[in-house]
Amino acid sequence: MLSTDSSTGRVRRGLRRRAAALGAAAALLCGATGCGLLDKAVGTGGSGIAVGSSGFTESRILAELYRQLLEAGGVDAYVKTVSNRELLEPALAKGEVAVAPDYAATLAEFLNLKENGPDAEPVASPDIGATMDVLARLAAEQNLRVGVPALAVDQNAFAVTREFAEKNNLKTLSDLGASGIPVTIAAGEECKVRPFCAPGLEKTYGIKVAGVDPLGVGTAASKQAVQQGRDQMALVTTTDATLDRYGLVLLADDRKLQNADNIVPVAYRGEADRVLPILDKLSPVLTTEDLAEMNKKVDQQRRRPATVVEDYLKEKGLI
Repeated sequence: MLSTDSSTGRVRRGLRRRAAALGAAAALLCGATGCGLLDKAVGTGGSGIAVGSSGFTESRILAELYRQLLEAGGVDAYVKTVSNRELLEPALAKGEVAVAPDYAATLAEFLNLKENGPDAEPVASPDIGATMDVLARLAAEQNLRVGVPALAVDQNAFAVTREFAEKNNLKTLSDLGASGIPVTIAAGEECKVRPFCAPGLEKTYGIKVAGVDPLGVGTAASKQAVQQGRDQMALVTTTDATLDRYGLVLLADDRKLQNADNIVPVAYRGEADRVLPILDKLSPVLTTEDLAEMNKKVDQQRRRPATVVEDYLKEKGLI
C-alpha cells in the first residue's frame, strides 16, 4: 500500500486510493483482518479523546494538527493510528475515535457505496459545495458529522518536466490538449480505464494519450521515467512534496476533471459540538501548498510531525 517516495507515503492516493474507497465498503470490520478496532490501533499513550490517523505521512500531519488545535482549545487529545478507512469509519461511528481527517469526495463515495450498494451511482463531483452536501447527509446516517472543508485539496494531478512545460508553453491541461502533443503517462495500470485518468484527459481536454506506462501512482519510478524522458507525464497528487527533486511541475486541472478531495474533519456525533468549532478554524488557513510543504519537511528533512505542526500553527497564529 505504501510508496517509498510519495509525499504522503501511500499509493492509495490518486487512483488506487479511490479504487480502494469505492471497492471496500462491504469489508468493514470483520474478515481476514479480524474484528474491532483495538487489534488495528496504536495509540500514543496519551489521555483524552482519540484523534484518528491512518499512519501515512500526510494523515499523521493532519491528525497532529487536529490534536494540537484541540489541546490549545482546552480539549485533551491524543493520536490513535488505525490502519485504514474500513476500520476507522466504524470506530468513529461508535465513538471509539472522536475525530479524524479525511478527504471529502473519497469519503462521500465510500459512504455512498456503504449505504446504497456496490452499483450506486457516484455522488461526488468537482464542486466542493455539492460534494459536502451529499457527504453531510451520508455521514449523518452513520452517526457522524463533518466540519468545514479546508482550502487544502489532495487529489489526482499530472506532472511534466519543467523543461517540457516551458518549451511548449504549458501551464494547464487545456494547454497540453491544444498543443496536440501525444503523451505517455506513467501511472497505475488502471489509468487506461479510469475516468479520472486517460479517458478523462482525452474526453475533457482532448489530450492525445499515446499509452500508459504502468509504474504506479506517484512512485519514484514513475517520476524518474518522466524526468529521464521515457514518458512525458506522470500521475501524482497535488500535495506531492517530491516534484522539485525530479524537476517536475503540475499542469493545472483548469476544467476540473478531478473530484473535490478537500481535507475535512469527520467527528463522532457525540463529540462534534465540542471538537468541530475548534478544528474549523484551520479550514480557511490550510492550503494545498502548506500541506505539501509540511509533507516535505517530514519526509525529506526527517523532522518530527509534532514539531513541524507546532511551527506551522504558531506561524499562522492558531495556537
